[in-house]
Amino acid sequence: MKVDEISLNERVIQVLRNSGISELFPPQEEALKTGVLDGRSLIMAVPTSAGKTLVAEIAMLQAIVTGRGKALYLVPLRSLAHEKYQEFQKYREIGIATAMSVGDYDTREEDLATADIVVLTTERADSLIRHEEPWLEEVATVVVDEIHLINDGTRGPTLEMVLAKLRCDSPHIQVVGLSATIPNAGEVAEWLGADLVTSDWRPVPLTEGVLYGDRITFENLGTRRVPRCRGGDELARLVCEIIEDDGQVLVFVSSRRSTMAVARKLTRIISASLTREALETLAGIAERLVAMPSVPEMTRTLSVVLKGGVAFHHAGLASMERALVEDCFRRNLVKVIVATPTLAAGVNLPARRVVIRDYRRYSADRGYYAIPVLEYKQMAGRAGRPKYDEYGEALLLARTEAERDFLLDRYVFSEPEEIESQLASVTAIQSHVLSAIVTGQAHDTDGLRHLMGHTFFAYQMGVEGLDRYIAAALDFLHDSELIDSSDDGTLLATELGRLTSMLYIDPRTTLLFRDALRRAGPLTNLGVLHMVCASVDQPKARVLAGDSEDYALTMERHWDDFLVDPPDPFDAREEYLEFLSQLKTARILEDWVLETPERSITEHHNVGLGDLQRYVDSTKWLLHAASEIAGLLGASDTAQALRTLQKRVAYGIAPELLSLVRLRGVGRVRARVLYNHGFRTPNDLVEASLEELGGLPQIGTKIAVSIKKQVGGSSGTLGAEDVADQTDDRDTEDITIQTLLDRYI
Repeated sequence: MKVDEISLNERVIQVLRNSGISELFPPQEEALKTGVLDGRSLIMAVPTSAGKTLVAEIAMLQAIVTGRGKALYLVPLRSLAHEKYQEFQKYREIGIATAMSVGDYDTREEDLATADIVVLTTERADSLIRHEEPWLEEVATVVVDEIHLINDGTRGPTLEMVLAKLRCDSPHIQVVGLSATIPNAGEVAEWLGADLVTSDWRPVPLTEGVLYGDRITFENLGTRRVPRCRGGDELARLVCEIIEDDGQVLVFVSSRRSTMAVARKLTRIISASLTREALETLAGIAERLVAMPSVPEMTRTLSVVLKGGVAFHHAGLASMERALVEDCFRRNLVKVIVATPTLAAGVNLPARRVVIRDYRRYSADRGYYAIPVLEYKQMAGRAGRPKYDEYGEALLLARTEAERDFLLDRYVFSEPEEIESQLASVTAIQSHVLSAIVTGQAHDTDGLRHLMGHTFFAYQMGVEGLDRYIAAALDFLHDSELIDSSDDGTLLATELGRLTSMLYIDPRTTLLFRDALRRAGPLTNLGVLHMVCASVDQPKARVLAGDSEDYALTMERHWDDFLVDPPDPFDAREEYLEFLSQLKTARILEDWVLETPERSITEHHNVGLGDLQRYVDSTKWLLHAASEIAGLLGASDTAQALRTLQKRVAYGIAPELLSLVRLRGVGRVRARVLYNHGFRTPNDLVEASLEELGGLPQIGTKIAVSIKKQVGGSSGTLGAEDVADQTDDRDTEDITIQTLLDRYI
C-alpha cells in the first residue's frame, strides 16, 4: 500500500512523504486495514523496526485531525520519552503540537492541556489521573509503547492500572499497544477489546545463532566459520568481522564492570579500523567529556574508549553521558557499544550484529540464573539496521558443545514466555485503591471491584481473584488512617490519604515519614537523609562485602541522629543489611550537600554519576513530600528545614550558596568560586566589573555577562523572571555535549 492510498488528511500524508515514507510495510498495511483509523483499539505484536510506531502515529493523527480528541503516548523510560518527543516535532509544520512530561509527579504543566500529543512516562500518566486533570477527558487515543511490560513486576501494576482507569472513565477510548514480544498477544487484545496484528516480517531479515569455538551454528543448523581477529578472542572475532565491513555491533554483558572491561579490550582492536576523520572527531568529543572539573574515573574511562570508536552503556553513567554515547552510535562514529541489558528496553539503537555474551544474571536472592527468553528476544531484536544492512545477526557465546546445544534449544528455537498480570500484590494495589478513592473513581467496595474489573488480572483470573487483595488493602488503609468509611459504607480519603495520593508516594512512605517526624527531636542532615533512604520509594546503593564494617561504625557513631530505629544485626539480619544500604545512600547524599566533588563521591562509594543523579532526583521529591507531611502535622519549623535541605540536595551545596545558585548558569562549582572570592550574595555582584568576574576560575566572559545581566549593572538588567529560582535542567529536551559539561559547573 502506498502512503497516498491511506484515508488521511492530506497534510498528514505530506509530512509522511517529507519523512521519506512512500510505501507501507506489510504489517503496517495489515494494521491500517483494521478499524484503527476509525478509533478501534489495536495490538501490534511485530518485530523491532517493522513499523509499529508509524501505525501508532497515524492512529494519533487521525484522532486529532478528525476532531475525536488528543492523544497520549506512554513509554516506560524517560529516555524513550525524550526520543519520541523529538521525533514527533515533525508534525509542528501541520499545526500539531507535542508536549512531554516526565518530571515531578505533582507538577501542573499548562502546555499539556493545549498539546495535541502528550508523551508521558507511565508513572507520570498515573499522577495526572490522580490530579484529575480536566484535559484528560479530551483524550481519544492512548498509545502504549512496550505493552509487554505489564509482565514487569515493578512497572507492570502501574501500567495495568493506568489503562484500567482510563478505560473505566472513557469506555470508548482507543488503545494502541505496541510490542515485539507478546506470545499471548491474543489475550491482551481480547482484554482491551482490540483488533490484533501479529507478524514475523522484518525489513531486515534476522538470523539467530550460537558461536562455539570459531564456528557459528545458525537456527537452520547451518554453520559458518568466523575469521580470526588480530589479538582477539571469540568475541573480538565477531566484532571485527562486522566492523571491517563498515557495520556496527551491540554487545550485551551482565554487569557494569564487564561493560567497561570489554570496551577497553575492544578499543585496542577497533581503533585501527577507523578513518582519520572519525578519530579526530571522536578525540574532540572525548576531550570535551573530561573538560569539566572533578571528572569521575568512569567518565575518564568512557573518554578513553570513545577515542577508539567504542563505548559502554549502563545505568551508572549520567543521563547525558548515555545520550552522548547513543548520539555517537547513531552518527556511526562509535562502532561498538558494550551494554547491560537495560539498553535493550531503552532507545532505538539497531546494529548489524548483536552479541549476547552473558545469558546468566546474578541477584542476591537467586544467585546466578538464566535470563528469560523474552529478555533474550528483546536484545536479539536489535539486530539489523533498516536502510543500512541487508541482514541482522543475533549471536550467543558458548564455551562447550553442550552449552551450544543448550543455548540453541532454550533461546534460539524457543518462543518468549507468555506475559501475566503482576497486580496480585497487596502493596501494589494499596496505592491504586487509595487513588481511586481520592479521585472518586470508586466510592465503595463495589466501585473498586468495577474498576479492577478493567484490569488484565481480572481478564486472566477473574475479579474475584482480586477480592482478598482489595480487602487487605482497605484494611491497611483504614488502620493507617489514610481512609475512613461513612455509616453507609462510602469510602472517604483522610487529609493525609489525599496528600499521599497527590504526592504520588507509596502509603508506606507516608507512614514512615509521619511516624518519624512526629517523634523527631533536633534534625540532622544524616538523620533526615536516612529517613528518606529508608522509604520504599528511594533507590538505594548496594553495600559491598568490604564496606559493611565502615557503615556499621557510622551507624554506631550517629545512633542518636536516626529518625528510623536501626534493627538488631543478629535478630533481623536482612533488615540490618537493608539498613546499611539505606545508610550508604544517605552518606552519599550527605557528601553531595557538603560539596564533595563528584569524583570523590563516585569513587569512594563505588557508584556512578547516573546512580548519584537518581539518588538526588528521588531525594528532592521525597524531601518535598516529607515537608508537606510535616506541614500537615503542624510542624512548620520542621517543614521549613526540610524545604531548605531539599534545595541543597537539588544543587549539591552548603546553605550559604543558596542565593548564588539562583542565578542562571551558576551551579555548585561556580557558586563556590564566587563565594570564596567575596561575592556571597547576588547583591555583592552588582558592583563587580565584567573583567573582575570574567577572570575568576570557571567563570569566563560569557558567564560574567550573564551574571551581570541578571543582577543588574553595566551590562544591563533583565526582568524579575530571569532571576527566578532556576530548577535542575538535567531533563532538558535538547541533550548536547555542552549540557553535560555545564551540568554542575
